[in-house]
Amino acid sequence: MAGLLLRVVRKHGGASAGARSLASVPSLPPAVADFVKGAVDECRPSNVHVVTGTPRETAAILAGLEREGTVKRLPKYENCWLARTDPKDVARVESKTVIVTRNQRDTVPVPAGGAKSQLGSWMDESDWQRARRERFPGCMAGRTMYVIPFSMGPVGSSLSKYGVQVTDSPYVVASMGIMTRAGTPVLNKLAEGVDFVRCQHSVGRPLPLSGPLVNSWPCNPDKVLISHLPDERRIMSFGSGYGGNSLLGKKCFALRIASRIAKDEGWLAEHMLILGVTNPQGVKRYVAAAFPSACGKTNLAMMKPALPGWKVECVGDDIAWMKFDSQGKLRAINPENGFFGVAPGTSDRTNPYAIATIARNTVFTNVGETSEGGVWWEGLDPPAAGVTLTDWHGKAWKQGSSTPCAHPNSRFCAPAGQCPIIDPQWESEEGVPIDAIIFGGRRPEGVPLVYESFSWKHGVFVGAAMRSEATAAAEHKGKVIMHDPFAMRPFFGYNFGDYLAHWLSMENRKAPTQLPKIFHVNWFRKDPDSGAFLWPGFGENARVLEWIFKRCSREREDEAGKKSTIGWLPQDGAIDTQGLSGVDMGALFDVPTPFWQKETRELRAYFTQQVGADLPDEVGAELKALEDRVHV
Repeated sequence: MAGLLLRVVRKHGGASAGARSLASVPSLPPAVADFVKGAVDECRPSNVHVVTGTPRETAAILAGLEREGTVKRLPKYENCWLARTDPKDVARVESKTVIVTRNQRDTVPVPAGGAKSQLGSWMDESDWQRARRERFPGCMAGRTMYVIPFSMGPVGSSLSKYGVQVTDSPYVVASMGIMTRAGTPVLNKLAEGVDFVRCQHSVGRPLPLSGPLVNSWPCNPDKVLISHLPDERRIMSFGSGYGGNSLLGKKCFALRIASRIAKDEGWLAEHMLILGVTNPQGVKRYVAAAFPSACGKTNLAMMKPALPGWKVECVGDDIAWMKFDSQGKLRAINPENGFFGVAPGTSDRTNPYAIATIARNTVFTNVGETSEGGVWWEGLDPPAAGVTLTDWHGKAWKQGSSTPCAHPNSRFCAPAGQCPIIDPQWESEEGVPIDAIIFGGRRPEGVPLVYESFSWKHGVFVGAAMRSEATAAAEHKGKVIMHDPFAMRPFFGYNFGDYLAHWLSMENRKAPTQLPKIFHVNWFRKDPDSGAFLWPGFGENARVLEWIFKRCSREREDEAGKKSTIGWLPQDGAIDTQGLSGVDMGALFDVPTPFWQKETRELRAYFTQQVGADLPDEVGAELKALEDRVHV
């Protein structure tokens, strides 16, 4: 098969710098070769390069990107690079992200009254085939097709899954090399015949170019389409070179496709950080937490606790794959190998460990640049005297400008192993044991700092009822409170009603099961008069983790907790406030009845319109119970 593929490739052009003929690499496993041959026949690249993942290869990829003007070296740091994208290609494009299945209801509940679904976008198979024919044939002409064998999770773990991405973007190759385990070790695993997800990506700008590039960044914004075929375990992305649109191991595989695989196989693929927390007595527990993008997942995952004697260690900052072991304990892995974090707001004050992590071997995208060869973004201290700034457009920038220096969704892409507090078990093949699951979001009013669900069913309802201010990680404007159930609204790989039923089924497993406790947190409540945050956040969030830790250890249901209409709240004094000043704990834990009456009305309208007949009875019953409690 490798020989056949080589002839196909040569038919479309000779070798270019950086590309290798397939004759110089081991033969591809038959299933991989079939996939690659199909992509070559469709996209017609000039060359094929099978990624090995060696440091020498990565250096050559980055050097080629530098020659093309796509990235520039940042001499202030060790092996760090800056990319500026076309301003039309800066974030996930939810409006152009679709799931393709035979029946619409397999993907999304049918909304009531002709409303547009907010729980995913379905595309008919015939419409998708037409869209594919309009985009992919010949799209890689003149370019090299890179073949990236990659593993989501440690190679060999029973919780890991494998993929092969073909792409014409060397920027994607460099980034996937950080975000996944990629290269020859994965190819060897694929040679054993393991299943893999087929990922096909193109920036959509064949050579010779029909028009100039902006910032030497190839993309085709008018034709962007990120499509998922869960029945085929396939992803096809076109037109965008950036972030979750092009790094197909990330949201596309690790959430949309993996959530469907998890449903089929009986586990959970979730938009969650994973951290280990150790108390002063040396007892350690692991927590998984779901927040929408840009709501502080990375800051929590890398927290520097303000409480003396407490320690937090990071397993992952974005995605958790969780499966019950033979003893019924839910175990989790971080399937990623790196951090793709939002840069603005990240600083020594908010996240010193992230700053230490990104000091070397990091690709920055759409951040500001200093005249001394460093990076800058909003939230960092002003540069030293005499140091000037260039914004993410490549233009001179000064403090006080009406436009930001760094794009609000600018990113750093750094190896997870560089984190100073990476957990010793972060690559454990069996995963880490999860004692608590936390939901949260940006809620400026009404929602207390922390509460615990009454039960697993109630916890599933709490996740389903999540709402948060929209963030810059997608096209939405900020300050709009959006429903974001389980922080998965943009990432469901199948019908949300079926997803809820899958979560509920965890309680009904035939094998013994130790279910984690479920909590909700809100670091973002504001004073209605001043608009200031009521809670200092960041390292002080360890005080909330301490209460959660205690609740996981409790022997009595009411230990350190008191029952409220919405869940278990901390008893007065149960949260350690020693050393805090000016924090109004009463305001943080106020549960205003009018607010929650309004919340239940909006939730009922949302569930009725968006989920309809697919809403599990148990979730409907939990909503009715909340309505009864807040309307007494």
